[in-house]
Amino acid sequence: MNRRDILRGAALLGGASLLTPETVWAAAAADWTLGLADVEADIAPTALTRLHGRAPTALTGTLFRNGPAKFRRPGGSVGHWFDGDGMVRKFQIADGQTRMSARFVDTVKRRHDTAANAVITPGFGTAAGPGAAITGPDDANAANTSVLMAGGELWALWEGGSPTALDPATLETRGVKTLRPDLKGMPFLAHPRVQPDGTIWNIGLGGKQAVVWKLAPDGSLLKAEMIKLPRGSYMHDFTATARHLVLVLQPWVQDRFVMPFSTSMQWKPELGTQVLVLDKDDLSKQRIFELPPFFFFHLGDAWEETDGTIRFDACVDDDPSGTAANGGAILRGERLRAAPPRRALITLGADGKGAFAKEAISAEFPRSDPRFAGQVRRYSVHVTNERPDRPLFQGVAVRDWKRDTDQVFDFGPRHLVEETVFVPRPGSSAELDGWLVGTTVNLDAKATELHLFDARHVQQGPIAAWRAPVALPVTFHGVFVQA
Repeated sequence: MNRRDILRGAALLGGASLLTPETVWAAAAADWTLGLADVEADIAPTALTRLHGRAPTALTGTLFRNGPAKFRRPGGSVGHWFDGDGMVRKFQIADGQTRMSARFVDTVKRRHDTAANAVITPGFGTAAGPGAAITGPDDANAANTSVLMAGGELWALWEGGSPTALDPATLETRGVKTLRPDLKGMPFLAHPRVQPDGTIWNIGLGGKQAVVWKLAPDGSLLKAEMIKLPRGSYMHDFTATARHLVLVLQPWVQDRFVMPFSTSMQWKPELGTQVLVLDKDDLSKQRIFELPPFFFFHLGDAWEETDGTIRFDACVDDDPSGTAANGGAILRGERLRAAPPRRALITLGADGKGAFAKEAISAEFPRSDPRFAGQVRRYSVHVTNERPDRPLFQGVAVRDWKRDTDQVFDFGPRHLVEETVFVPRPGSSAELDGWLVGTTVNLDAKATELHLFDARHVQQGPIAAWRAPVALPVTFHGVFVQA
C-alpha cells in the first residue's frame, strides 16, 4: 500500500441514487431525534446558564468535542450518522463560568455538498451522488469524529484521510494537515494513542496493509512505517501499552472496494477475531492471538503486567447488525432495536493464549486517566444504556477493576449522554483524582448541557451543570485542554 494505491482506490467511487430526506423524520414522534437534528450555521461564543453547583476554582480549561451536525439537504441526504458534516464544539470553563461556541469544519466535502445543495459525497453509508468529484481520500473527508491537540493546533480527525488543522481559539479551519509530502492523503485514524510523555501513535488502514504513525508531542512526524496485516479488517480504534501496539482484527473484513464503504465489508464469524501485537521499537516483532468473533468500534487503554500479560477493555456487539447498521436507522427517526454494546475484558496471556470475557453492563466510548495511558491502571470510564427501547446512552459509569465494582449515574430517559473525559486535579498524581466533564442533550429543555462530576464519586451525580441556549446534535469524541 502506498499513496498512489489509496488515491487510485478513491477513483472507484461510482454514482448511485440519492437518499432524499425521509418524511418519517418530519413527522417523527420520537423526540430523541433532536439529538440528530441539523445545525444550519456556526454558533457564536455565548455564555451558558448555570443550573446548579459551581466549578472548582482549580478547574480551568476547554472541552473540545467533534461530531456530525449537518445530515440533510434538499437534493439528497446522508445515509448514515457517520457521514454528516463535522462541527467542532468548544466549552470553556474559567472562574466558575462557562462559554461555548461551535463551528463547522471547512472541508472539501462540505463545500461540494453545499454547492450541489445535496449530499453527493460518498461515505461510510452514503452513496455518491451526481456530480461527485473524488480525486483522493480528503475529498470525502468529513472531519467529524474526534479531535487532537498537537503543536498548538487542534486537529479534527476522520478515519479515512488526513487530519484537518483548526485554530483552537477561533475554530477557524487552517487546512488539511500533511505530515510528509510523499504521504499526502494517507489515512490517519480518529483514535490516536497518546503516551503520558505526549508521544502520539496512530494507524492508517489500506486493506491488508497499514501505515504506523509515530509523532512527537508537537505533531511533527517521527516515523511512518508500512506493515502487512493478516486480514483487511474494519478497524475504527486500536490500543497500546507502554511497549506495544495492539490491533484487534475483527471478522468484518473488506473483500472489495465499493461505495458506500460499509457495503464493501462482509461479516465472517468463522474467521474469529485476531489480535496483532507489535513491538513499538521494532514493528517486525509481532505476535497474533486468537479470540472468538465479536464486533467493536472502541477499545480502552491497554496495560501490561510484569509477566507480559496484556489486558484491555472493549465495547462489543455480537456482529455489525446493531451499532454499525443502526447509524442509518436513527437518521430516519427509527427506534434502535438491537441491544447496545457490552463491556468486555480481553486478556492476552504471556503463554500466547487469549481470553475474552463479555460482561452484562452496556458500555461505549471508553476513557481513562490519560496520565496512565499504556500503564497498569485501575479505572475505566464509559457511557451506558440499560433501556433497550431508548437510543444512544443515558448514563455514565466508572469501573474499578481492582475492587470489581461499578459506579453508575443514570440521567434518565430524557437525556442523551455523550462521552465524558477525565481532567486531573492540579497537583495530584493519583489515578482518577479529578473530574469528569461531559455533555448531554436534555430533551425536555431542548438544550445541550455541560456536566461536571467528581470522578471518584460518579454515583452522586454532577457537582455542577450548565445549559446552552441551543441543542446541538450528539457528538462522538473530545479532549479537554487545561489552561
